[in-house]
Amino acid sequence: MVSLKLSHFCLVVLAIFLLSHQVHCNDEKDLFQGLNCYRTIMNLPPFSKQKLAGCLAEKLADEIVDDDKPCKNPSSSRGNETRLSDHPKAISMCNIDVNTTTDAIVLPVCVPDMVQTLLLTNYTRTHYSKYINDSSFTIIGMGSEDDWMVVILSKNTSTGSLANGAYSWVNTKVGLGHYMVALLLGLVLCLLQ
Repeated sequence: MVSLKLSHFCLVVLAIFLLSHQVHCNDEKDLFQGLNCYRTIMNLPPFSKQKLAGCLAEKLADEIVDDDKPCKNPSSSRGNETRLSDHPKAISMCNIDVNTTTDAIVLPVCVPDMVQTLLLTNYTRTHYSKYINDSSFTIIGMGSEDDWMVVILSKNTSTGSLANGAYSWVNTKVGLGHYMVALLLGLVLCLLQ
């Protein structure tokens, strides 16, 4: 029953997005809601926002604008997706362990004036939809600058978690440290007997 009500709510929200041509001031929040409603209707799990993925998306959106990448063909995003590992500068700026970026994809689109209808359509009705419809992508980060929106999708795996470099280092070192402490404790106990 709750699922049915949520599906109806999402249909209404999607209808508003698709029929509305207004420019919204919070493009990322609206796109996040629209994408999650779309995934709910498609019986897929919703995306979870991740702070580091958002940091990366913001840095990449800034990078696109700083490089003066023109918004030539706003209705087409074909061929613009890239692997996150192609952006080492942004990865470093967000302090992310590069080994946790393998299962992530960058999806940039250009939409003049960030018209929500076109923005959502660029992710759900273009070749990008194969990523949006892929249930293995569960993490999302979004960033925008001028007419550019960057969405980063990632998988909840060790090679897609976008873990902080310090966390990843501590996790591997401390994990090994548990075994070392157990070994040393065992040696001390053996020596005391």
